[in-house]
Amino acid sequence: MVLWITGLSASGKTTVGRAFLEISKNSGVQKVLLDGDYVRELFGGDLGYDENSRIKHIQRVQRLAKFLTDQGIDVVVAALYSNREILAENRKLFDKYFEVYLKADIEFLKLRENKSLYSKAQSNEIKDVVGVDIKWQEPTTPDLIIDTNILKQPSALALEIYNALRLKLAIQ
Repeated sequence: MVLWITGLSASGKTTVGRAFLEISKNSGVQKVLLDGDYVRELFGGDLGYDENSRIKHIQRVQRLAKFLTDQGIDVVVAALYSNREILAENRKLFDKYFEVYLKADIEFLKLRENKSLYSKAQSNEIKDVVGVDIKWQEPTTPDLIIDTNILKQPSALALEIYNALRLKLAIQ
């Protein structure tokens, strides 16, 4: 099973992914979190942040997820880049796939981000920031959309995902 959590920077992907692992830890199936930033580090940070590099990066995440699911390990992916072709490929690649879009307004995300990506991009200190100078491709067919403009505890969001996932995929 692959749970793919996407959304803009600071939408809560990693935090919610970790909370999901915590509430589902007694399900009897081993689970692992593939966080986009950590996977980037794992490969030595050899890719940039332009669109082509982001596509290559997400393809790496896909291949890692496939490698792990083929061994019976459930995978929770927390990844920013939302390329419609890649998300469509996920549905073909993984037998049990559930996509969650953590949706939030960029103005709200600017207030809660800790990396200052949005402010640095707007002041031209950095480039290739999704939602600023790279167009955000909103997922078109997520299984669940969660509005993260409404502040909720990560555990509550994770429970919402867990319950929706159980209904759709009939998991434990």
